[in-house]
Amino acid sequence: MTGQKYVDEAAERYTRERIRHWDSLAKDLGQWKRMSGVYHARLSEVVRFIAPEGSNILEIGCGRGDLLASLNPSRGVGVDFSGETVKIAKERHPNLTFIQADALDLALDEDFDYIILSDILNDLWDVQRALQNVRKLCSPHTRVVINLYSKLWEAPLSLTKKMGLSTPLLSQNWLTVEDVKNLLELTDFEEIRHFSEVLFPFSIPGVERLFNRYLVKLWPFKHMALTNFIVARSMGSGAAPTQRTVSVVVPVRNEAGNIASIFSRTPEMGGGTELIFVEGHSTDDSYAVIESEMAKNSERKVKLLRQPGKGKGDAVRAGFAAATGDILMILDADLTVPPEDLPRFYEVIASGKGEFVNGVRLVYPMEEKAMRFLNLLGNKFFSLAFSWLLGQQIKDTLCGTKVLSKTNYETIAKNRSYFGDFDPFGDYDLIFGAAKANLKIVDLPTRYRARSYGETNIHRWSHGALLFRMVAFALRRIKFV
Repeated sequence: MTGQKYVDEAAERYTRERIRHWDSLAKDLGQWKRMSGVYHARLSEVVRFIAPEGSNILEIGCGRGDLLASLNPSRGVGVDFSGETVKIAKERHPNLTFIQADALDLALDEDFDYIILSDILNDLWDVQRALQNVRKLCSPHTRVVINLYSKLWEAPLSLTKKMGLSTPLLSQNWLTVEDVKNLLELTDFEEIRHFSEVLFPFSIPGVERLFNRYLVKLWPFKHMALTNFIVARSMGSGAAPTQRTVSVVVPVRNEAGNIASIFSRTPEMGGGTELIFVEGHSTDDSYAVIESEMAKNSERKVKLLRQPGKGKGDAVRAGFAAATGDILMILDADLTVPPEDLPRFYEVIASGKGEFVNGVRLVYPMEEKAMRFLNLLGNKFFSLAFSWLLGQQIKDTLCGTKVLSKTNYETIAKNRSYFGDFDPFGDYDLIFGAAKANLKIVDLPTRYRARSYGETNIHRWSHGALLFRMVAFALRRIKFV
């Protein structure tokens, strides 16, 4: 009969069987979770690192709601197709909202900061359809956090279930990370990063911490992990970039000879561009030259600040605090990265292709004397180190040109207490903050020019030692958490 809706009876049977299964286990789930307490405690710890307290969070496949509750959301919504499990979740966590619904038929009408799918993809009839439903609940800032059992553990987990040592499960989808990445792409998601967790799911003091916090991050142990995490974001619609205003922050110290070029060469972008000079206690006449150029270029929107403290990081934070633009840019006053390249950075942010754009000086050949050989080697070493530490490609950490939206900068600033005031450069404050906030980092190659005026403020050996300290800092605060 034409017009009659097709019903997939196999899918219906599959879902009914699983609802009966989880309803029957609902009262005993606490016992099973206690037996796998190390695993669930580590999951909670990792997701808390990804999703800051006070976020708006949806968990699909929430079970008894314990993971969702551990995240301390400002609004927490849990969805599960087991009615008995949802009843228990409501009793255990009355401050949260729990809904009985199937991931394949979600009817919610709101978006969330984070959507958690923990150990549910393995149990779904149609993963692609579920991800399509999740996509409808995403705004550009939403992060989808997925974890799923590694296929390597299929046989060991089957054995522990037969022995009654872990939660009884029905037949599972044993998906690889590549399988999930492909399904994410098919449903208009983009992976930001993935990583492995839980190498030793047993409670032995000292051993548990060594394996699950440290060894699981290292080759070859990471390939033996019990679960894989994937953090993703929804892709843009492909629409033309919107016209957004721009603030270009220029930290200045002894750069008087470059000021006129900054005014003449920095282009107007988007819906309007303001220049913000932050003068850092120069011994030349930089401040007076900026004032003079402001008078000559009265048609431009310009601010001039006296830097309150010391270091480029302090100057950038002061400039960003004074900025009114939708998009924030850093332009080094030495002009080794040409201002004419800034529209490329603008386009990446305005189009949604990236959320934190990092200039890269190490792709194109450099002008003679633009960078000394040992500095070049150091930059290449640290690019490899920080790419591994952050879980995203970042080829040149010390290029001064970095661009992000004001909204995302405010998120980084809000969570700055996690890292503290550790970075005199300002580069790592932003890079680490962007990684912690799971922003999509995009490397943008640019040609690096030799200085035409003044001397570099970089001190090779002292700043090189500081970079090693940054590596150690990132190990403690980002990698091994």
